[in-house]
Amino acid sequence: MSAHRNAAGAGVSRRASLASLASLVAAPAWYLGSPSVAHAGGQLEEPLMDSVRTALSSAVLNQAPPEPEFASTEARIAYIHWLTAMSERLYKRKPDLDVRRDFLQTAWYESKRAGLDVSLVLGLIQVESAFRKFAISSVGARGYMQVMPFWTRVIGDGDPGKLFHMQTNLRFGCVILRHYLERERGDLFMALGRYNGSRGRDPYPNAVFTAQRNWIFNGAGSVGA
Repeated sequence: MSAHRNAAGAGVSRRASLASLASLVAAPAWYLGSPSVAHAGGQLEEPLMDSVRTALSSAVLNQAPPEPEFASTEARIAYIHWLTAMSERLYKRKPDLDVRRDFLQTAWYESKRAGLDVSLVLGLIQVESAFRKFAISSVGARGYMQVMPFWTRVIGDGDPGKLFHMQTNLRFGCVILRHYLERERGDLFMALGRYNGSRGRDPYPNAVFTAQRNWIFNGAGSVGA
């Protein structure tokens, strides 16, 4: 079993061999963040145990403003370095500084809250929506993380329009990915496939792992809450 199947937030998949990278180049443009309408797959609605439904519902409620808290001055400085570096990388996609900062702060906050690597979440967003807030896929998935509307009925308040709200979309997406990761017992490759509705197939997970490289932070310090 390869390394990325053993830990959430692992680096680039070992399955991305030269052959699979070659197939990725020839893959549909939406895998690489095409600016056209999103064509990503979608999560499949499955029966949930009452305890799981309750836990997921609780996880998406109480959306307080994403204000990062830090255990030390060093952690705060590391976060600032991360925010600065990511802001520069995201500039072409989000030219407005305030919009860019709010998005990155929320993505960082929701990733950490769900126990996910923020570089993985940003890679997933790049593949799913190319960082477009109002993206809609051919199967109806919505927003940055292309969340299927049924989730608002299953664990939310039933209003799919809220999936175009930045924090709501990122929270749902991170909570859902964490749920799939737990279902797959830490197998990130399989969890990503489940998120996309293509469980067990290579193209989507490998596309996310490839996109994740764009958002890995190698600056001073380790960013942590």
